[in-house]
Amino acid sequence: MLNTVRARRGMATSPHHLATEAGLRVLREGGNAVEATVAMAAALAVVYPHMTSIGGDGFWLIGRPGEVPVGVEACGRAAGAATPELYGRAGLDAIPQRGPLAANTTAATIAGWGEALKVSAEHGGRLPLARLVEEAVWHAENGFPVTASQNELTSEKRPELAGVSGFAGSFLDHGAAPAVGSIMKLPALGATLRRIGTAGTDDFYRGRLAREIADDLAAAGSPVALEDLARCEARRVAPLSVRLPGMRLFNFPPPTQGLSSLMILAIFSRLGVSEAEGFDHIHGLVEATKQAFLVRDRIVGDPDSMSEDPADWLADAALDRLAGRIDGKTALPWPAPPSAGDTVWLGAIDGNGLAVSFIQSIYFEFGSGIVLPQTGIVWQNRGASFQLRGEGPRLLAPGRKPFHTLNPAMAAFEDGRYMVYGTMGGEGQPQTQAALFSRYALFGEELQAAITAPRWLLGRTWGAESVTLKLEDRFPPALVAALRAAGHDVEIVPPFDAMMGHAGAIVRTADGTLEGAGDPRSDGCASGF
Repeated sequence: MLNTVRARRGMATSPHHLATEAGLRVLREGGNAVEATVAMAAALAVVYPHMTSIGGDGFWLIGRPGEVPVGVEACGRAAGAATPELYGRAGLDAIPQRGPLAANTTAATIAGWGEALKVSAEHGGRLPLARLVEEAVWHAENGFPVTASQNELTSEKRPELAGVSGFAGSFLDHGAAPAVGSIMKLPALGATLRRIGTAGTDDFYRGRLAREIADDLAAAGSPVALEDLARCEARRVAPLSVRLPGMRLFNFPPPTQGLSSLMILAIFSRLGVSEAEGFDHIHGLVEATKQAFLVRDRIVGDPDSMSEDPADWLADAALDRLAGRIDGKTALPWPAPPSAGDTVWLGAIDGNGLAVSFIQSIYFEFGSGIVLPQTGIVWQNRGASFQLRGEGPRLLAPGRKPFHTLNPAMAAFEDGRYMVYGTMGGEGQPQTQAALFSRYALFGEELQAAITAPRWLLGRTWGAESVTLKLEDRFPPALVAALRAAGHDVEIVPPFDAMMGHAGAIVRTADGTLEGAGDPRSDGCASGF
């Protein structure tokens, strides 16, 4: 992908072209950006099942130029039976990453759809939910072609997932990963989406679907019960924000890592870097990431259990102090253990300027691996991020919200531009956001070029123990050598590697033109009309 796409009436972007098309169809029919995003989210739950599901969580930023966006938090809480003692009785000293005891939180993304559609109605939204899930239902019932990324990740994760309840019957073909281009059908999931479309999102938590979900979770051995589903709800929240010269950035508050995404860019803007792609750019963002992650890992978790206000770390004095700790020539040693995960980010802006930045996730690829037989839902393992010992906002307790890597982003520019952007990628999400945003907004690169350009990832990826600075094999050798000489523990990875995230962005310019970009590392695109 080399060129930024442009349109005037509406634009959508997602990591799968069929989902983008689902959103674009809604926009063409007069639906707004929120409605288009629900259609894309539903479609992705079918055609990108290794990356997302309706059995996960989601976070929304919804806004328009000249207004502060509203956040919709759809974060499931730990089940009433999910206690450290439960894991102790099972002989575990950490929460497993797969299987029934990894499925220890409710899934709130469907509640988030419901709350987001209430916001949509306040902006003239009129399409019924049955219409918004129509494309997803068709793909589930009639089949969709398996992507290369689904094939590759299924093959890679098959040893740890094949024995998990329901997984093999849904996502393996005679015990093996389905071939690229083969047709996969998910009829139970299609029926569930059809029912949500007609019965409404509340049915997932307090209706017939809730009873089916609870029965299947219990049969699989998950601690999540019917009463936990009944207590699950989405809520509106105020986003975090920070000012940079000529612009204001927005991101999501805890339990997400949105604070670190804002901090990275705000710290970097204080370093005086004057051009992109050189040593100062990459080194500066990596070192800003370290400072932001040290704060994030110390304070961010269940918001009701946090002892510090995240907004304090976006004050000028705090950011100045952290920027002052960065050595412009030498890397800070980095042994800190990061997180992993897989997710989808999607965005839309309609012809009236309503903009959505949305992220939906089941945490690791295929989440906990549990597939519920009556509903076809893959359940998340987000609760694996809880700790069983110690203290602080990440300690497991009933009703607590887990730490989330998810963080949708928006930016408002003083010149009238309005931008939504984001990515999947767990620990890499703030770093990829910083890469694409700095390239576009601070150094003037074309939007698509900013996403296509080579990327980096500081830290561990799922299934690997190294905490190296991973660089795609497209950086100039002299730059790689300079980073190593500065003390960065550099590891070269293949070009366009999925570990670097599946990013996307849409910008609405002052005259109403829409510019969009997708990620060549994904199966998606940006498309407008």
